[in-house]
Amino acid sequence: MSAAFCYAEGALYRGYPLLFLFRKDFEKMKEEQNLTTGSVPKKLIIFALPLLLANLLQSFYSIVDMLVVGNIVGETGLAAISNASMISFIINSICIGVTMGGTVLIAQYKGANDEQGQSETVGTLFAISLIASFIVTIIGLIVYKPLFHILNVPAVSMQDACEYMKIICCGTVFVFGYNAVCSIMKGFGDSKSPLYFVAIATVVNVILDLILVGLFNMGTAGAAYATIFSQGVSLFVSIIHLKRKKFVFDFKIKNFAIKSDKLITVLKVGLPTAIQMVIVNISYLLITGMLNYFGVSVAAASGVGLKVNTFAGMPCWAIGQAVTAMVGQNAGANDIERVRKTTKIGLYLNVSVTLLAIIIVQLFAEQIIMLFEPESQEVIKDGVLYLRMCCGINSLIYAAMYTFDSFAIGIGSANVAMINALLDAVFVRLSVSWVLAFVIHTGFTGIYIGQAVSPVLPAIVGLIYFKSKSWEKKKLIHYAEGSVGQP
Repeated sequence: MSAAFCYAEGALYRGYPLLFLFRKDFEKMKEEQNLTTGSVPKKLIIFALPLLLANLLQSFYSIVDMLVVGNIVGETGLAAISNASMISFIINSICIGVTMGGTVLIAQYKGANDEQGQSETVGTLFAISLIASFIVTIIGLIVYKPLFHILNVPAVSMQDACEYMKIICCGTVFVFGYNAVCSIMKGFGDSKSPLYFVAIATVVNVILDLILVGLFNMGTAGAAYATIFSQGVSLFVSIIHLKRKKFVFDFKIKNFAIKSDKLITVLKVGLPTAIQMVIVNISYLLITGMLNYFGVSVAAASGVGLKVNTFAGMPCWAIGQAVTAMVGQNAGANDIERVRKTTKIGLYLNVSVTLLAIIIVQLFAEQIIMLFEPESQEVIKDGVLYLRMCCGINSLIYAAMYTFDSFAIGIGSANVAMINALLDAVFVRLSVSWVLAFVIHTGFTGIYIGQAVSPVLPAIVGLIYFKSKSWEKKKLIHYAEGSVGQP
């Protein structure tokens, strides 16, 4: 930039104070989104807090579904949503996993200061998200009913579960679109925008739950319509938001093009991440099937317990997402020491916030379960037992596992997280649960034990990989000439 241009630009902002203030705000925003400089703990916390609030809100409106349905429809509705939610989690896992590849690639291009790479990645991610949403919708509509039969969904809950799932499958395009936008923003270092989008979805979902399930008595179908419509509104608002701000992608039709090199890299991270999340959620789906064997009360209690456990894990997930984005940007900037420091601090934060969540859940376990089903003593008793066994010391180990997985995904080694998912879900959770419950005949408490011990082995593997230093020379992107991360 020439001296004359700098002088002219300075004169412009001296003449127009509002423009100068706008420029200062824009520069401040850019600095906040730059995760390659500044205090690591401060950047992680500031980035994670909006993600935590967004995760809490997202979990909250799914819990509202269960609260409203549980209090109006009863335990049959709870069991229906508990089973349908397992398939919904798998659909969400696919779209979050695929779009996570976009988060990591955009973060690394952001760290390398490569705007062309950023723009092409955004266009590619939107295109593949649209294609993937149609594929997942078709597959979901074909398989959900046979899956419910395989899972032994209680007969009294089958119709409600099928109605809920059919509606959710038809709204998959909104789920993919929304997650694509949020993944893009997180890659750029913006964790506040996803919070605003989720807040809008939460308000719409809660209002529609009360109207459709309560006022119009539409049961589980009303809860599904509320969920899908709220996600559609959130997607619409998020696109308008991006179009109005100074964004690297201008939303012209011609730019929604798949660039082969970006596609390969996005899928290199996205597919293992999607497989990782699908494996975990399929394991929970099969666990739900095992629990269905013990009756509707156990199925309902376990569904509520899982929701509560998921809610308690929100702070851990927010920090993990922050670790992924921050590791990604610093890997793009080729700052290995900052990558290492980010992971260590992320680990300390995750263990600390998880410990606080455990204490709260354990102190108020019975009161929490009674929010969902205040009448059935069996559901209350079994739900409390679930929380006692599955939201304790094991959650601290899970926090460590998730931190190391988030680090691995951020540097582009999503295959490590995928292997850990296999260890967690297949080799431990499913195997131990089945042996204890049906071979040793400990009943459904054996299934709870299997879930409790599942994160131990993958946490050890994640720690070994982090300590190995083999990841330090890993390159996910090709540096553009003049980029900050160029060796």
